[in-house]
Amino acid sequence: MTQEQEYGKMIPEPVPETAYFWEKVREHELWIQKCTDCDHVFHYPRFHCPKCTSSNLDWFQASGKGTLYTYMINHRPAPGFQDEAPYAIAVVQLEEGPRMMTNIVGIENTPENLVLDMALEVTFDDVLPDVTIPKWKPA
Repeated sequence: MTQEQEYGKMIPEPVPETAYFWEKVREHELWIQKCTDCDHVFHYPRFHCPKCTSSNLDWFQASGKGTLYTYMINHRPAPGFQDEAPYAIAVVQLEEGPRMMTNIVGIENTPENLVLDMALEVTFDDVLPDVTIPKWKPA
């Protein structure tokens, strides 16, 4: 049985650019990158700065704080998400600047509860022994 079959949903597959990010997420830490040439902070992980194309990058631990930037409530779930519908597919603005696509947990995903700019904090969902997914909850 594959991990996806065991979990019932697609799981992230680290590639060289993202391996460090997923390793730190398994440790329940959120790390993002910063360009040492232009100071641009960004997420998703990559080998070159999306602003100046420099390959001089550093990883640093993010605060784990953010705000709800936008969302949509999905009523037609993807395979494996049937028991969770309706659920929000959200974009969180990290305190450090970048945005991250995620799910909001800890509250019912309704327009009344999902207020734009609401304070959020990262939480970590250990979906399998060696797979953890960052999600966000109200702060």
